[in-house]
Amino acid sequence: MIDNPQEGLKEGVMDWLAELDPSRREIVLAAFALVVVIAIGTVGYVLLEGWAWIDGLYMTFITLSTIGFGEVRPLSPVGRFFTIFLALTGIGLVTFVAARSAQLFLASDRLRERRNMREIGKLTDHYIICGYGRVGQRLAEDLQLADHPIVVIDREDEVIQRLRDNNVLHVQGDAEDETTLRRAGIERAQGLILALPQDSSNVFVALTVRDMQIDVEILARTIDHRNRSKLRRAGANKVIAPSEVGADRMAQVILRPRVDQFMEQVLHASGTLSRQIEEVEVQEGSPLAGQSLAESRFRQRFDAIVIGMIDQSEGGQMKFNPSPTDVIQERDVLIVLGNSDMVRTLREQGCTGSGAVDPA
Repeated sequence: MIDNPQEGLKEGVMDWLAELDPSRREIVLAAFALVVVIAIGTVGYVLLEGWAWIDGLYMTFITLSTIGFGEVRPLSPVGRFFTIFLALTGIGLVTFVAARSAQLFLASDRLRERRNMREIGKLTDHYIICGYGRVGQRLAEDLQLADHPIVVIDREDEVIQRLRDNNVLHVQGDAEDETTLRRAGIERAQGLILALPQDSSNVFVALTVRDMQIDVEILARTIDHRNRSKLRRAGANKVIAPSEVGADRMAQVILRPRVDQFMEQVLHASGTLSRQIEEVEVQEGSPLAGQSLAESRFRQRFDAIVIGMIDQSEGGQMKFNPSPTDVIQERDVLIVLGNSDMVRTLREQGCTGSGAVDPA
């Protein structure tokens, strides 16, 4: 226990200063010295000129800030010499604090940007979103909720600052530029989502990626459905018109409200059913390969329902509501409805080459 509170406070302040990096310590000490100079200036005018405290503080402030206003009151020769001393001492401190603070801010910004690029360099099988408007932002949120790594490309300063504040990996630049795409890790990406505000920009980005001979899945947003074919010819694998999707959803709500309510609960993790529709690929050597749905006891072991099977060997032919006798083959894609944890268990234990299904 410290007997003298002042000694304890002093030790606490010294310990805090010791924990700061040198640049921040310099700014803190200079700012403290500036406060001392302001206090000295205020007291000096009060004692030397007989001014009120507020007048002394105001005169000190306009002197150190070099605002250029006139004297609060006429100064004596001693007061003028004191003002010269105050200006020489204080203005230098103000300049030092401002310059060091700006340097620290810029250095911190550069460090954060380098850390951002290092994290992007570690990514594989991530999704790149070009454009962070309403559609791009919603896509980013949904992918993050599903634990998919993302990188956002945008060139607007305000958007980039918002991405920094939300700790979203990003690249500032033009998505039509190869260099920007490579900085976002296009060679290692699983998918590219084009959500730029102009269809022409989305077309150009798709052409650029295909010209780079990068085999990545491209999903493009189109404003005008008439540009669908252009985007496909440019290299987009799938093209979505959000306006049409929205209109279809509204029609679904009107025509089949209970079906829509069910699908909304299924497709959103926050729904009361806590279910989701997922696709799971059956890898080579996985325990489920070669078994029928009945033999695998799929429902009992994974608490999930197979609502569709895609046969990759048959060119992606899809079978809806497969029967219990249908056999699960390697490289088949199962469309399943189930709890997110059980879907993860299915993917890790039932559909990977190293997985092992509990025989119980």
